[in-house]
Amino acid sequence: MNRPAGPAGGSAPRQLAVYVHWPYCTAICPYCDFNVYRARGADSTSLLQAILTDLAGWRSITGARPVSSIFFGGGTPSLMAPSEVAAVIEAVDRLFGLEAGAEISLEANPSDAEAARFAGLRAAGVERLSLGIQALDDASLRALGRFHSADEAVRAARLARSLFPRLSVDLIYARHRQTRDDWRAELGAALALEPDHISPYQLTIEAGTAYERAVRRGVIVPADDDLGADLYLITQDVLEAAGFEAYEVSNHAQGAAARSVHNIAYWTSQDWIGVGPGAHGRLGAGAGRLATTAALRPVDYIAGVAATGTGTAEREVLDEDGARDEFWLMGLRFADGADPALAPGAPLAATALATARDAGLVWTRPGRVGLTPAGRLLANRVIADLLLAEAGASLPG
Repeated sequence: MNRPAGPAGGSAPRQLAVYVHWPYCTAICPYCDFNVYRARGADSTSLLQAILTDLAGWRSITGARPVSSIFFGGGTPSLMAPSEVAAVIEAVDRLFGLEAGAEISLEANPSDAEAARFAGLRAAGVERLSLGIQALDDASLRALGRFHSADEAVRAARLARSLFPRLSVDLIYARHRQTRDDWRAELGAALALEPDHISPYQLTIEAGTAYERAVRRGVIVPADDDLGADLYLITQDVLEAAGFEAYEVSNHAQGAAARSVHNIAYWTSQDWIGVGPGAHGRLGAGAGRLATTAALRPVDYIAGVAATGTGTAEREVLDEDGARDEFWLMGLRFADGADPALAPGAPLAATALATARDAGLVWTRPGRVGLTPAGRLLANRVIADLLLAEAGASLPG
């Protein structure tokens, strides 16, 4: 495979991150449309070996490049044995080299059984735990199909706070029958757990999930647009008052040091290698940026690695338009905005930018373009409008 294109203009070296997808879960949450599989009877030994081999294959493509972050996602990577996590971290360090102070994150569920692995995961090298609390009341947790209780979530968060230098918690809002007061109180309870990073996500009803079928039957009534907007605004008010900056639409950090290095690599169109079933990767900049997707099913991923040395099932070399759209779709969500000089392809239309700026949805300054707080509330629409306008479409009124 040809090496991907380097950074536009050949300027500063590009960041390299590694994403590891561990697809197994104890059970599949009814709202989830990720590439996940039940863990019962799963062959973790074969999958681990395939991931290690896949990493070695990528080393032959990228060459020697220090890695700034490793992110174990899923699925439920806290189901991995700490020795398996350590083996992956050691392989990345041996093959690529880890930058000094590299961020190593792992997603975890807060059940008592998984919390029992936290000390081992810390010893394995994980320094940032992303805890999938999702809700802090038992009725909501049952409705979300979660297998932990609110008390377990609190215990797990307190244990994680004592073990890991950095703690992030995930929450879901706009849940069935959730009120504005409920959410305000829940955010307060989450803050009491002393995380330095909070990721509140609005519940979305994804096609093909059990939640979608429940909505069609009327068992679940999703929050309407007005309630969803109010809950979003409450999120901003409560977290900002507690000293958290909204450095991306759904991510809040207690100061710059608490921002996720790994996620910033996505939002700034850096390079990352994706290993594990269904993992995505990106290498290079501008036209010629390589987009990869690993085989979805664990059995196919393992077989692919055994046959070819890599689990990649799909490779696409993005053309200028594809690279341009991805650059703006990701970069405009970032609080620091995006640098137009680094954007591939045609620039955003000046008239569309002016319209969005005058409407209070976009800010511009020399070398940066970003969404205002009002623009973030309508992020998907605003970004789509800016991209369509360049192609000749007019912004809707």
